[in-house]
Parts: sequence; structure tokens; C-alpha cells
Amino acid sequence: MLQSLLNAWRLPDLRKRLIFTAFIIAIYRFGSFVPVPGVNLDAIRELVTGAGVFGFFNLFAGGALERVAVFALGIMPYITASIIMQLLTVVIPKLAELAREGDAGAKKINQYTRYFCVLLGLIQSVAFVYLFRSQGAFPPETPLTGTKFFLIVLTLTTGTAMVMWLGELITQRGIGNGMSLIIFSSIVASLPGGLYRMFTTMSPLFWLLMAVIALAVIAAVVYVQEGQRRIPIQYAKRVVGRKVYGGQSTYLPLRINMAGVIPVIFASSILLFPVTLAQMTPWAWAQTLANVFGPQSWWYLLPEAGLIIFFAYFYTAVQFNPIDQADNLKKYGGFIPGIRPGRTTAQYLDRVLTRITLPGAVFLAAIAALPQILIRVLDVPFYFGGTSILIVVGVALDTMKQMESQLLMRHYEGFLK
Repeated sequence: MLQSLLNAWRLPDLRKRLIFTAFIIAIYRFGSFVPVPGVNLDAIRELVTGAGVFGFFNLFAGGALERVAVFALGIMPYITASIIMQLLTVVIPKLAELAREGDAGAKKINQYTRYFCVLLGLIQSVAFVYLFRSQGAFPPETPLTGTKFFLIVLTLTTGTAMVMWLGELITQRGIGNGMSLIIFSSIVASLPGGLYRMFTTMSPLFWLLMAVIALAVIAAVVYVQEGQRRIPIQYAKRVVGRKVYGGQSTYLPLRINMAGVIPVIFASSILLFPVTLAQMTPWAWAQTLANVFGPQSWWYLLPEAGLIIFFAYFYTAVQFNPIDQADNLKKYGGFIPGIRPGRTTAQYLDRVLTRITLPGAVFLAAIAALPQILIRVLDVPFYFGGTSILIVVGVALDTMKQMESQLLMRHYEGFLK
């Protein structure tokens, strides 16, 4: 591992990408500590501390919400906008046509997603300001005036747009997926505080138990993330001029969890958005509903598991099209032994993918339910989240694979042996 890190640092292109990624993440973390003016932070900390709706939201923002920082909304508005745009692409024919136009259509859809992200950031900023006012965040000596309201909303909305821009910069000029790395850095930043609370309040035996559970979950996540079903592919021989092409055997790898950590992020975003808005309303029944279906409730687990399984199948269908794959195999003379080319191959691939996606989706739902079990059964003093571990391990694996490809292209030994 040490030699692989040295090899990665020796490559000028990879070194620039690593430095650029670290620089952008440092800017993001700096913006998470710069508070907006005129807010009583002590009242906000009492609201967001714990494992409730706002505590979970604060986890994905890297602690920026409790500080009412410039980047308090984090990356969640962009993720919510991306989910809605992907769903609308399936429903609205015009967006479906744009998706089929290649890079030009993708740029147009990304542009719509950015606009929608800013709109969601504006709505959430206004809602949070009204919520903070109801919690006494603006004392009589510094009341919430129209100018202050406009300034805070503008700052939070601009911070959302800037976080989106920083994530896109990492994707374009850095290493890994920018949005995933921003969530990764937010969760990792919250880890030391959680560990400190655990070490100061629990016994050494409990520390050992948590370490064993964490290692077991990480090993299971890596095992499922790397698991795949290999479909054998045979290519027929073709004679082009005086040369013979094809005739070799290979395989088509179908991953058990092809969607990665995206279903977990999507499900959390979908559930957090309405629950958060409900808790911000002055009606007692809406706040009760938010508490019942909040992350700290058992009732939260059922819709979360259902959404995770749905998004696992949905995102897998977006990434892998059996019909296109069957057409490509037929075009280049490839076939699956015992399966007729064309439509039969597409049906076979669809059937196999449907079967292997189910255990991966159920595994994601089970890991995401782990926090509630630990909080209720073991009384964990911080939000030990299977969702957090899934995101951290998944993003780390994807980033390592990108670095691996850069090293292998230059004939260096990679990280994953």
C-alpha cells in the first residue's frame, strides 16, 4: 500500500488531481465553519444535536447546520434535484429525448438540475430561517429584520450553489465523484466527535464491541460491493481480408450492487426533505408526523427500506440496458453459450440482473437499518450509521478504483491486488 501511494504521488497528473481534490475539500470544510451573522448558535445546537431529523441532516452537512454556516445546507439540495430530474426523465418524453442525445442532452439536463438545485436551496433556506426564529435563534437585541432575513437566505442559497460547483470541479479536475466525496468528507468530519462521546461515556468493553461491529459491517460492505456474476461470452471467428478476428472467450461482469451507495443517498434525501419541512410548520399534527417518521423512529425504517430497494433497481436499470448490451454483442459477433443472440439474450440478461440485484438491495436496506438497532438495543451515544459506513466505504472504493486505473495505465502496481 505504501509503495502504491508513492507511485501515485510520483505521477504528475495524478499528483495534481490529488492536490486539487484536497484543496477543494479544504474550501468546503472552511465554508462549513463560517457562520451567517446575527444567529444565536446555542439555540440551534440544542435543536440539531442528537439522532433526530436535524441531527441526521447535520451529519450529511458535516456539522455545518448546527453552526448555521455558509454551507449549512450541504449537498442535499443537489442530490434531491438529481433524483427528481432522473425520475422526470423517465416520465416526461422531452427529457427522455434529451437523455438519448448523448453529451449535448446530458449537459442540458445537468443545466436544468442546477437551476432546480438553486430553487430547492432557496426554499430550504427560507424554511430554516423561519424554524430558527421559532427556536429563539434571533434574540430581542438582534431581531430578525427584513434585511437580515434577505442576507441569511441569500447566503445559504449561494452556499448551496457553491457546494454544487465545488463538487463538479472535483469530478472534472480531481479524483473521484465530487458529490460523493463531499458527503464522504462531511461524514468523516463528524466521526471524531462521535468517537469522543463514546470513549468518554462508555466502558472499554463497549468500545471493543463497537469496533467488532464496525469491522464486520465494513467487511460485508466490501464483499457485497465487489461481488459480481460473470456471464460467459464467446466471440465467433471473423475473417477480414487476410486476418482472423474473434474466437476468444471472455465474460460480462454483472455486479450484485451495481448502483453502489446511490440508493441509500437517494432514499435518505427523499425521506428527509418532507419530514424536515413538516417539522418546520407550526401545526402540531405536522410536527407529530415528522417525529413519528423521523430517522429516530422505527416507522422510518419501512419506507426507507422500500425506497432503497426501489432506487437500487431504478439506478441499475439506468446504468445497464439489457437490450443495448444484447445488440452490441450481436453486432460484434458475441453470444452467450446456450442463449440465442438478440432478444433472447436481452431477456436472459434482464432476468439474471433482476435476480442478483435483489440480494444487493436487501443488503443495503439491512445495513441502513443498523443505526436504529444499535441506538435502541445498545444505546449508542452517537449516530453510528450503517448508512454512513456504506457511503464512506463505497466512495473510498470508487476513488481507489479510479486511482488504480491511473496507475495501471502507466504500468504501476495498483492498490487492489
